[in-house]
Amino acid sequence: PQVCWLTPEQTAGKQKPFMYTQGQAVLNRSFFPCFDTPSVKCTYSATVQVPEGFTAVMSATSWEKQKDNTFVFKMSEPIPSYLIALAVGDIVSADVGPRSRVWAEPCLIEAAKKEYDGVIEEFLAVGEKLFGPYVWGRYDILFMPPSFPFGGMENPCLTFVTPCLLAGDRSLADVIIHEISHSWFGNLVTNATWGEFWLNEGFTMYAQRRISTEVYGLAYTCLEAATGRALLRQHMDNTGEDHPLNKLRVVIEPGLWGVNPDDTYNETPYEKGYCFVSYLAHLVGDQTKFDAFLQAYVNRFKFQSITADDALGFFLEYFPELKEKGVDSIPGFEFDRWLNTPGWPPYLPDLSPGEQLMKPADELAELWAADSLDMEAIEAVDIMAWRTYQLVYFLDQVLQKSPLPAG
Repeated sequence: PQVCWLTPEQTAGKQKPFMYTQGQAVLNRSFFPCFDTPSVKCTYSATVQVPEGFTAVMSATSWEKQKDNTFVFKMSEPIPSYLIALAVGDIVSADVGPRSRVWAEPCLIEAAKKEYDGVIEEFLAVGEKLFGPYVWGRYDILFMPPSFPFGGMENPCLTFVTPCLLAGDRSLADVIIHEISHSWFGNLVTNATWGEFWLNEGFTMYAQRRISTEVYGLAYTCLEAATGRALLRQHMDNTGEDHPLNKLRVVIEPGLWGVNPDDTYNETPYEKGYCFVSYLAHLVGDQTKFDAFLQAYVNRFKFQSITADDALGFFLEYFPELKEKGVDSIPGFEFDRWLNTPGWPPYLPDLSPGEQLMKPADELAELWAADSLDMEAIEAVDIMAWRTYQLVYFLDQVLQKSPLPAG
């Protein structure tokens, strides 16, 4: 199930087949023998021979091409098995920064270079300033064929992403910030079990939004986070708030056949996890101090797999004054409740700075929902200057006002 073979028709160029692997969560056991659990980390090397006219790439710190179209890869840092990834296809590369290149099919490489030239280094530099050194050497991106069914997969040194990110105007570049943030949270400090996936994703969402705030400003980041909160609301409405999957600590019961952790995948570890990390920042009350904590957290647990108890224990150890105050057991906000009770997050970060970008979108949605359309007023709104999430927010508002009047 982990090794995906695509026919030429399923690629962008339509000329040659393509193959890639997707290891998360527990699929790499079908690719090579391994301890397929995120609690075990190892280095690896691989020798891959492919037919003429094809190139192999892997999530490795060093690559070398030898004769007979043979590629040799080494990953010199310990990683969990799910991050070992291979892709083979008609792919070429172009440099987009001092330690970054884009990989894509030949027909997409120009678009990829244009979209990401200089962008990745900016995000990496901000990430390093906030969370400490980037330890993986290179940060390359592989643009997958159109049939790749994920937004992105944070394979170290080589993130796999959907070609949908090639919007032509850099408007979706911030999706890459999420994958870059995994370089610290997930790839470097890893959840020891898939039942605590929020340690990977909640911290990464928080890190992504910290980088986004530095690059795009607070208003835009709050608008993006509001979109995330709406997705969480939708998910919880669909499943019911008290559904057992709406906890941060999910019990993945072995049972008779076992449960595939992929079947527990949803918005909760991302957005409720983000709320919990934001709550920890709120307890600290000082962004600079909390940033320093995140850097210390990464440094303390790098190359390790940890549990929520490890993470929260370190938080209380790092802030002894908070431990003394008993912040882990404030009624209604107990750490235990956050982890083990399903439902809506007890604390929501303040996203009001996003309102300055929401207001024009709300006003435009009102104009569209009116019984008689004031086309002059509608056309007077310049949406060309809007960022992606303003448009998404506007469309959400319009959907909420549906069914719209016939006009």
